[in-house]
Amino acid sequence: MFTRDIGIDLGTANTLVCIKGKGIVMREPSVVAYEARNDIVRAVGTEAKEMIGRTPGSIIAVRPLKDGVIADFDVTAAMLKKFIKQALHGSIFTRVRIMICVPAGVTEVESRAVKDAAIQAGASPNNILLIPEPKAAAVGAGLPVDDSTGCMVVDIGGGTSEVAVLSLGDIVTAQSVRVAGDKLDEAIINHIRKMHNMLIGERTAEEIKISIGSAKPYEGEGIMEIKGRNLVDGLPKSVIISAAEIREAMADTIKQIIDAVRLTLEKTPPELSADIIDRGITLTGGGALLRGLDELMSEETGIPVYVAENPLDCVIIGTSKELERTDFTEDYFRRLKKYR
Repeated sequence: MFTRDIGIDLGTANTLVCIKGKGIVMREPSVVAYEARNDIVRAVGTEAKEMIGRTPGSIIAVRPLKDGVIADFDVTAAMLKKFIKQALHGSIFTRVRIMICVPAGVTEVESRAVKDAAIQAGASPNNILLIPEPKAAAVGAGLPVDDSTGCMVVDIGGGTSEVAVLSLGDIVTAQSVRVAGDKLDEAIINHIRKMHNMLIGERTAEEIKISIGSAKPYEGEGIMEIKGRNLVDGLPKSVIISAAEIREAMADTIKQIIDAVRLTLEKTPPELSADIIDRGITLTGGGALLRGLDELMSEETGIPVYVAENPLDCVIIGTSKELERTDFTEDYFRRLKKYR
């Protein structure tokens, strides 16, 4: 019998799992479909995501995490259990030790909920570590986190945007705002409802954001036909929308993310500020892929902004690296106590 060390990026939109010595082994949407009458889980991950907005009354498809934290404890625990079993291919080990990423601004109650969900999924209370997402993102992006020079990372996920300045292996100052990819989708939904009297779903909003969404005007901007439900007569309806229209819809949400970056810079010690001017800001997370966001952020802050090489996987790659050098000793727990 063996002990398996597992790293989990428990994201609002997607959950990624890595195993010590193997790297990333699983990537699935953070979605669960279950029967309403008896709470039996019918599907998790990709299969469950396909059911969103398409299920009969007897089946509910939900995302159990909201704004980066657990919104439905029981469903999250069930999802974690399924993902861990899937990652281990159903094998049974004597012990499972888990490292889970949490937002930098997580409260004690929220971090306790994450630990409790992991315990219910099969981990021992003494074998669970919580590490801050921006640190994992910075490590995964290849930033010199352990050096005395400062580096800055902005991790824009589905539920939260994490902004942090790191030096000597730890976070110096950080800002966590619950404004990220989901809020951008919500802004698109609200805009379509207001301007076109049409209701669209979350999946359609995400498709719009990926297809024609941008933070700045770009060459070859196009239009897109979208379909939804007419709010006037309740019948199916289709409209044509432009990239400029969607950019305007997302502008306020993007501004809130940039404001969080500004606030973090204001709180940064001057010596580290000088390092950040030289090194620039690194963008990670799915939100980093939004067209023109790096250029707009650079214009607003006056600092070079770069998108990480593999922004979607930076957090789980960083978690995997941390897992490789973690011994799960009392000293390690003590050093991470403030994130537990």
